[in-house]
Amino acid sequence: MTLYEELKARGLVAQITDDEIIDVINNGKATFYIGFDCTADSLTAGHFMALTLMKRLQMAGNKPIALIGGGTTMIGDPSGRTDMRKMLTKEDIAHNAACFKKQMEKFIDFSDGKALMLNNADWLLNLNYVELLRDVGACFSVNNMLRAKCYEQRMEKGLSFLEFNYMIMQSYDFYYMFQHYGCNMQFGGDDQWSNMLGGTELIRRKLGKDAYAMTITLLTDSQGKKMGKTAGNAVWLDPNKTSPFEFYQYWRNVGDSDVMKCIRMLTFLPLEQIDEMSTWKDQRLNEAKEILAFELTKMVHGEEEATKAQNAARALFSGASGDAEHMPNTQLTEADLTDGSIGILTLMVKAGLAASNGEARRLVVQGGVLVDGEKVAECTACQLKVAKNKQTVNLCGQFMDDSKATSGSGTGSLTLYKVDSGFIRRQQGLQDGEDVRGTVISKLRDPDSYGAERVALYDVSFDDLTLADWQAAAVGSVTAPFTFSDYEYLDQIEVQ
Repeated sequence: MTLYEELKARGLVAQITDDEIIDVINNGKATFYIGFDCTADSLTAGHFMALTLMKRLQMAGNKPIALIGGGTTMIGDPSGRTDMRKMLTKEDIAHNAACFKKQMEKFIDFSDGKALMLNNADWLLNLNYVELLRDVGACFSVNNMLRAKCYEQRMEKGLSFLEFNYMIMQSYDFYYMFQHYGCNMQFGGDDQWSNMLGGTELIRRKLGKDAYAMTITLLTDSQGKKMGKTAGNAVWLDPNKTSPFEFYQYWRNVGDSDVMKCIRMLTFLPLEQIDEMSTWKDQRLNEAKEILAFELTKMVHGEEEATKAQNAARALFSGASGDAEHMPNTQLTEADLTDGSIGILTLMVKAGLAASNGEARRLVVQGGVLVDGEKVAECTACQLKVAKNKQTVNLCGQFMDDSKATSGSGTGSLTLYKVDSGFIRRQQGLQDGEDVRGTVISKLRDPDSYGAERVALYDVSFDDLTLADWQAAAVGSVTAPFTFSDYEYLDQIEVQ
């Protein structure tokens, strides 16, 4: 099997500019580059596809160029973005670039000229703007650029002229390295296709020569979402940002429908072995997930750390404690506790298991949270309705019967706090006189441990407000009995 055939069999090839690419990479004739904008001080699991592809191509005799985007990071890639990226200082970018190189060396052999690491700041930051416009600007059609997919989402909210130049900068990178380093091919994610075509076209128009581009399939889950994040946070390759155990657990917990795709695309296991594993079902899928997690953790953190992470995970979920020292832990202080206890949602956020109370709550509702092997029950709830043009509205409740509130069903009592409607307007940025009428859904648990976990008005959540905030804003309260259930909204209270 040739290299290109293997890439196709692993599902890595998305688009190519020319069939000549096949012969070039199969015969080790490619000097290729992949760009990495250094927007953080660590690479993430989202970079895995690019790093493993570079390793595969280098193993076949091709020469990689890892291009650090010290210059393009000054602009920010708008591809797939709905907002403008944060602008970093030159010092931040230089620090991030140094961190990237250290991590890349685990995948790519830079010894004896087998690979290069370049920084486009070396040529982009010294460009003269007028000369660039005259030399390169005439090669780009604004009409074609505006149709490019990489600008699509940003156009909806407004694309700055700064970001609009990103395609020209990336194209110039390819043009420059083609001339000075013999770089004849660019690889990148499929969302980079327009930018990559800009580079091949610039080389053709300016130099009259052919260059090639190939995009690789984006790593997405079965719902089409990009993989590489957990609880809303990136999965980092830096062990100080994501521990080897957490890294292992991320891949150990991929969905049943995603595990074989990840093994095929990311690991270096033989295709014959992967094809055999593809027939596994039920419990054997858990074995496949362990293999995936171990192989990727070994690649990033080394075999010793991968073994520790695997042993710790097995001990944790079997109830054993032999490898507890390798499990992540969170230190709680007296300040984190209320009357000697802490709510499960607060604890999950504190431990980094969820990015917010809302995210933690969704995990609870979906049955994904266990404490000492016992599944945490779904949050109980009641519905409240708010009348129009009332000076005070009932927006926050508190269970008064702790035992009933946590038992799953029964009869308890609920205190509703009357809150001045101006408080809601201020929280939501509404003007005086604007209607605050709407349905408010308040998801509550035991007040001593959980407080008012969520209040939503017109589908706008108040996750940042605690029970104490509502109590402080209250101008009165009323307590009423009601019946509740974990799974039904049984009680509705109309505010008149």
